[in-house]
Amino acid sequence: METCCCSTNLSLPLSFSVVNRPGSYSSLGRNLSKNSLRLDDRLLHHKYPAFRSSTTHRRPVLAEAGNQGWDFGRFLKTIYYFNGPPSPAKFIEFIIGKLSNSSPREPSKSMENSGIVLVAGATGGVGRRVVDILRKRGIPVRVLVRNEEKARKMLGTDIDLIVGDITKESTLIPENFKGVRKVINTVSVIVGPKEGDTPERAKYSQGIKFFEPEIKGDSPELVEYVGMKNLINAVKSSVGLRSGKLLFGSQGNSFRELPWGALDDVVMGGVSESTFQIDPTGGENGGPTGLFKGVVSTANNGGFTSIRTKNFPVPEDLSAYDGLELHVKGDGRRYKLIVRTSSNWDTVGYTISFDTVGDQWQSVRLPFSSLRPVFRARTVSDAPPFDPSKIMSLQLMFSKFEYDGKLNPSFAEGAFRLPVSSIQAYIKDPVTPRFVHVSSAGVTRPDRPGLDLSKQPPAVRLNKELGFILTFKLKGEDLIRESGMPYTIVRPCALTEEPAGADLIFDQGDNITGKISREEIARICVAALEIPYACDKTFEVKSVVPFSEPYTVDPQNPPPEKDYNVYFKTLKDGVTGKEILEQSPVPV
Repeated sequence: METCCCSTNLSLPLSFSVVNRPGSYSSLGRNLSKNSLRLDDRLLHHKYPAFRSSTTHRRPVLAEAGNQGWDFGRFLKTIYYFNGPPSPAKFIEFIIGKLSNSSPREPSKSMENSGIVLVAGATGGVGRRVVDILRKRGIPVRVLVRNEEKARKMLGTDIDLIVGDITKESTLIPENFKGVRKVINTVSVIVGPKEGDTPERAKYSQGIKFFEPEIKGDSPELVEYVGMKNLINAVKSSVGLRSGKLLFGSQGNSFRELPWGALDDVVMGGVSESTFQIDPTGGENGGPTGLFKGVVSTANNGGFTSIRTKNFPVPEDLSAYDGLELHVKGDGRRYKLIVRTSSNWDTVGYTISFDTVGDQWQSVRLPFSSLRPVFRARTVSDAPPFDPSKIMSLQLMFSKFEYDGKLNPSFAEGAFRLPVSSIQAYIKDPVTPRFVHVSSAGVTRPDRPGLDLSKQPPAVRLNKELGFILTFKLKGEDLIRESGMPYTIVRPCALTEEPAGADLIFDQGDNITGKISREEIARICVAALEIPYACDKTFEVKSVVPFSEPYTVDPQNPPPEKDYNVYFKTLKDGVTGKEILEQSPVPV
């Protein structure tokens, strides 16, 4: 709610001494206009159907500057709509709070860390190296592991961890993923030698080229496909979608509504009046749109109209996003968006103004970082930081007042209208990957026609014997690409324990063979999180060093760190290697 910031006496009108004309009220309980106190009969119905949806407020907007007295009935309707029927004690408390013009009292709270990177499979050969790189760079990291004792022994007793198994959906508790903004997934089905390995897993480290392999533990279908589905569902809301999150408006063939209600300067004694309706054909392309319209007047020290949602039953968590985007048809005026993180009726609103272009549809992006804490049109310097994970309500306002005594430069009394076709959270540009996945080169090759298997890696030749390991890795990749999350899929060739540093070849289409070190893959994964060129790309990678030649590094003279931008710049959208399969389909 907002009031005039210039007047010295803008308390709640229930003092009834400010306005003194026919039809006004001199004291509580006396000289009350009979017509003003008569409420809509529907308000008396025990289900109050007139207040269940913003689309039910369809009576004409009649306010005109200087032509009406304060409408006590509309005031009570407003209070009831947003707060429910107040008890006498709470009603008096509300009045006293208004008369005192005090600021809301809220406990100071700090924002939850919003930069955590989750590493799944953190005790594996690539995963533990990813964790080490992130920690050395001071990036908050959380690990998802099955064995807590093993993880703490390997990664340290102070590691922030989640004990869970991606193959068991019930172990992936949503609460554990709060604060996670990015994911590096290195989980993979376990392949080992049939005849066993050394305690140091020396055979495993050399790759399956050197032993007869078999699946150890859970099947490829369970780990690479079902597990991927479970992991995506667990982190998707925390990580966010590239297309954003719709709060109001059309999505496909559906229309998401919000419980809007008018909140005008009648609560301060004014006579301005607004409404919000759904226009089924008023959208830019002839579809439905919301319509915020009304008449604003400065009579009785008023000067604002607004629509506000009821408090959401569950707070909206938009911490994965950078702001709200409104698609509106402007009228050349300046409006405000107010976002509240408290369920209290009269509290700090995090506010931003935006200008519109007359008679033109436009998208307006309003970053969370630009929201200012405001209470009754005054900036609250000691308010807690805005927390996008706890959004309780939204409000759109047309007001005479800006902030701290300043006036809206585009304000004019009279009628206004603002069609609003959608409100959605967005990720700012340039978008970088939020989900980086380590897959495998060769995932499209087992069913590729005309392929000489004798020249292919063992996993391609033994795909069926290994539980269709590559087939299900590809299916898992497809789940990522279809998820809507900004992603990078890294397909390493044969992994080795050699150091990072050799020059690399990034390729697409799933054709190359060779080797690459686990340390290099870990570095690539961490780098991809910050590189826009890596977003929504699938690629294979290998070292330029032939498989038959060992690669070593002089610890006293290590190679310089790579600029991975150079490699990612060469990648193209939409190339996965599946194109050949789709041209020449082979039954699976």
